[in-house]
Amino acid sequence: MKPARSAFARDAIDAKGWWGAHRWLVLRRLVQFAVLALFLVGPWFGWWIVKGNLNYSLTLGTLPLADPLVMLQSLLARHVPERNALIGVAIVLAFYLLVGGRVYCAWVCPVNIVTDAASALRRKLDIRGGGDMPRQTRYWILALILVLAATTGGIVWELVNPVSLLPRGLIFGMGAGWLVIGGIFLFDLFVMKRGWCGHLCPVGAFYGLLGRVRLVRVSAHRREDCNDCLDCFTACPEQHVIRLPLKGASKGVGPMILDSDCTSCGRCIDVCAKDVFTFMPRFAPGKDGIPRGSAAPEQ
Repeated sequence: MKPARSAFARDAIDAKGWWGAHRWLVLRRLVQFAVLALFLVGPWFGWWIVKGNLNYSLTLGTLPLADPLVMLQSLLARHVPERNALIGVAIVLAFYLLVGGRVYCAWVCPVNIVTDAASALRRKLDIRGGGDMPRQTRYWILALILVLAATTGGIVWELVNPVSLLPRGLIFGMGAGWLVIGGIFLFDLFVMKRGWCGHLCPVGAFYGLLGRVRLVRVSAHRREDCNDCLDCFTACPEQHVIRLPLKGASKGVGPMILDSDCTSCGRCIDVCAKDVFTFMPRFAPGKDGIPRGSAAPEQ
């Protein structure tokens, strides 16, 4: 008889300790709260380290950073950007092209804290099943907001964008913004697992288009040690990115996760008691004879 499966990540905690099983999660939270704090300490305490918001900011009065998606909408709306905004977009694009676009989703986006909380509570309450929809839906929504910018002459999406609403609400008061943020939490909790980030968010869709050549990726470098506990699948916000790198050796697929949907959140690394996963340079040689960056063969 097959033994009953242990509680989520219990094996990892037993093998590596609490810190070893939560290291990347804690580091992500520190980064996310630090980013939020940089935008909040100015309005709250008058310490203007960073001026602006996640759409456009100026750090120490010198370094401009600008959201490429907002810039694209602005251009479609026929607005002429300032030089600093163009420089800021170039810096952000270069960064995410190298480290991976969806790193933004796991390490910067404040809404990720909300959706992760919904996922953790869903797991604790053992809520299973739920709705489903194609992952391509978020790309259709992305196309829609670009069309709206071009046809209305305004950046309409920013009126309801939860990524902007959450930090703005913490400064000026949430108001109706709580309906959006609360709606996302309840949707992910009761309707669809990882529904917002995985299926609907156009910001995540846009950043997913970036970083296909990123230099550091997650690799199942010890996939032969996998004991099929499924904790990595439970923890991963984009479960489909794991399957082939973990189980595709017989198909000639390398152990490195190349799918642009991977958020590099590191949770698969945390919760694996066997240390199957790790962050690794993309072009590191593969010990099993299959190049780390090998993709699935043509069918």
